[in-house]
Amino acid sequence: MVEDDALRATREAYDTAAPVYAELFRDSLRDSPLDRAMLSAFAEAVGAGGGHVADLGCGPGHVTAHLAEAGLAAFGVDASPAMIGLAREAHPGLRFEVGSMSALDLADGALGGILSRWSIIHTPPREVPAVLAEFHRVLAPGGHLLLGFWATDDSAPALVSDHAVAPAYRWSPDRLAEMLRESGIAEVARMVRAPQPTDRRQFPEVHLLARKN
Repeated sequence: MVEDDALRATREAYDTAAPVYAELFRDSLRDSPLDRAMLSAFAEAVGAGGGHVADLGCGPGHVTAHLAEAGLAAFGVDASPAMIGLAREAHPGLRFEVGSMSALDLADGALGGILSRWSIIHTPPREVPAVLAEFHRVLAPGGHLLLGFWATDDSAPALVSDHAVAPAYRWSPDRLAEMLRESGIAEVARMVRAPQPTDRRQFPEVHLLARKN
């Protein structure tokens, strides 16, 4: 299947890039106050209801660790075994697992929160509704989801031609919010960060906070 090929290609690409990626992004939150603010809002929203939090597409685990430091029962999931190995090495007190966002090894309603930060961008657009349905399945009623992605003004997803690791897509925030509503997860808030002169890619960055009905 094409989708299986896409997942395999993404996994292999991140396995290869894992050491460089981990070094590049290890301290990325330190210089991103707006990112930290959205993660703080997410942590507060999830903390009010409790439950475990899955960082899906966790990479080397630095954001999972940030959520744990904020008091959440956070664990990480990533398709790349190399990334999971680095995450376990860097954060031995936390739980990290190899897995796929489209088929999570979790019971229905098992999570109080999901973080998908620049991970859904690698999902082929026709498969995104199925991934959002999986998010809905594993979230408890009232659970929160925080999505991070690059924005496009077009209603259709736009391919990022120069992603350094694997094929990636930008999304219309309104369209993705609509897809979330269709899956039973309602938008609560969004933050749109304009591209900065020092950004390698001049795309708006979006953090979309939503809640399962």
